Amino acid sequence: MSRSTLQQIPRAIWALGLVSLLMDVSSEMIHSLLPLFMVGTLGASALSVGLIEGMAEATALIVKVFSGALSDYLGRRKGLAVAGYALGALSKPLFAIAPGIGLVLGARLLDRVGKGVRGAPRDALVADIVPPALRGAAFGLRQALDTVGAFLGPLLAVALMLLWHDDFRAVFWLAVIPGALAVLVLLLGVDEPAAQTVRAPGNPVSRASLGRLGRDYWWVCGVGALFMLARFSEAFLVLRAQQSGIATAWVPLVMVAMNVVYAGAAYPCGKLADHVSHRLLLALGLLPLIAADLLLANSSDWRSLLPGVALWGVHMAMTQGLLLTMVANVAPAALRGTAFGFFNLLSGGAMLLASVLAGWLWDQAGPAWTFYAGAGFCVLTLLLLALRRTPL
Repeated sequence: MSRSTLQQIPRAIWALGLVSLLMDVSSEMIHSLLPLFMVGTLGASALSVGLIEGMAEATALIVKVFSGALSDYLGRRKGLAVAGYALGALSKPLFAIAPGIGLVLGARLLDRVGKGVRGAPRDALVADIVPPALRGAAFGLRQALDTVGAFLGPLLAVALMLLWHDDFRAVFWLAVIPGALAVLVLLLGVDEPAAQTVRAPGNPVSRASLGRLGRDYWWVCGVGALFMLARFSEAFLVLRAQQSGIATAWVPLVMVAMNVVYAGAAYPCGKLADHVSHRLLLALGLLPLIAADLLLANSSDWRSLLPGVALWGVHMAMTQGLLLTMVANVAPAALRGTAFGFFNLLSGGAMLLASVLAGWLWDQAGPAWTFYAGAGFCVLTLLLLALRRTPL
């Protein structure tokens, strides 16, 4: 890890990473237990889990279109980011008091609306703050800090479940605290550039504006959607872990294992993206996901489960920050928020379809076929990447 590169990354990026870390601690304390809570306590089916997860994630990604376009129209990003993180924090107590699936769905949607409101403006703000030569490293760093929160949250959930004898609701209540801290850090620790990007001319979502995004941008969107089809909700990793015989209190460690790998590799992979072909790195990033799907499809206990989960984390580290870097590189500065928004709209539709299909296959054909289908979509994505003859 190059200290000189890290030192060049502006303080605001580190603060945004800390905000993401805190919110992910809050969210993952809940989400690492939520599939077990829905199935074991509330009596939901795997298909219901898939529907709720798909609807929640799709909602977040669709809302990003409007928040991203609004940030372009206003020429400001931070206020929308604050509002989004505040909605996420406000959703946490609803999980703790939920008597049934209905309120869980409502809380999950409110949480994801908050994610949608903050997502595109925050990503556009990262691209606005850092020079192009550091974008991969900056997105990788923010993603790494975000993912540290994603494994600290499940670790806390495991410890508290053991301490409080599988009391889901008590853990959900404690998750409120880091969510509130995230909003406070964003308010006090991030100063938006005084002269941000040029405001979008007119309506950012008009046909003329969308036409200005260009062919390369829409190609990146298509690849991103296929990636979402190949990588359905991690809720199914949690359910697979439960099937392997791991005690309920220890199941969130599966997400810890995945996110430790993800966090450790995200910054190096982001820095690498500043120096090598993005198309090649995307293709290489699909190989560990194919291997993970095959291992998880044939998993019978934790010894075969954990390598698959670790490879899933390698895939995430290699591709998630890279896709954001590619969007930032091909989008006009004045339409950057809109570009991130539409990228996530297409990804959101794919995530909804992937999670519903994964849940249906799980219930109808068995868990193995859920992961075999993911591997199949990886192969389709590799074919699309192979058809691209020019570098990006």
